[in-house]
Amino acid sequence: MIKIYATDTCVYCHALMDWFDREGIKYEGHDASEDPTITSVPVTRVELKDGSVIEVRGFDRPAIKNALKHLAE
Repeated sequence: MIKIYATDTCVYCHALMDWFDREGIKYEGHDASEDPTITSVPVTRVELKDGSVIEVRGFDRPAIKNALKHLAE
């Protein structure tokens, strides 16, 4: 499962979600203002089968691609 925490006004958040949409990557969008642990956006949380979570802050494509590789394991 992939969750993206974003705000309506964040250009990088929208670029990240647009990229996921173009790549056909399914995700759940969440309003970052509803989670007090989110202090910057975007935040991508990749929940793995073993229950662990990889969190990437910002629109860091290499880090996000690396996290997504772990979903297939």
